[in-house]
Amino acid sequence: MALQFTDATFQQEVLDKKGVTVIDFWAEWCGPCRAITPIIEKLYVEYKGKALIGKVDVDNNPEISFKYGIRSIPTIVILKDGQEVKRQVGLTTLANLAALIDKELPADVMKAA
Repeated sequence: MALQFTDATFQQEVLDKKGVTVIDFWAEWCGPCRAITPIIEKLYVEYKGKALIGKVDVDNNPEISFKYGIRSIPTIVILKDGQEVKRQVGLTTLANLAALIDKELPADVMKAA
């Protein structure tokens, strides 16, 4: 199951870490968010050890959501060493998200795949 990032843990679990992090900003009541959940879970399994994959419930974590200017969900934000490098708003495919993540991973991490 993908990690659950919160306002309280975000600094330690995400911003203080090196590497690639994928954050799914979502809400329980959001239909497209529920539709993308299996994709996020699959990415979590496929990228374990290569990238951090997690979710932020926008209803319960307003600080992070405000910081990243989340106005529409689902929004996927990709960070590299704590800095935003890519953003995908709306429903998308596994292949599209995997391609976005792969572009940010170092070559030695990709070879280990």
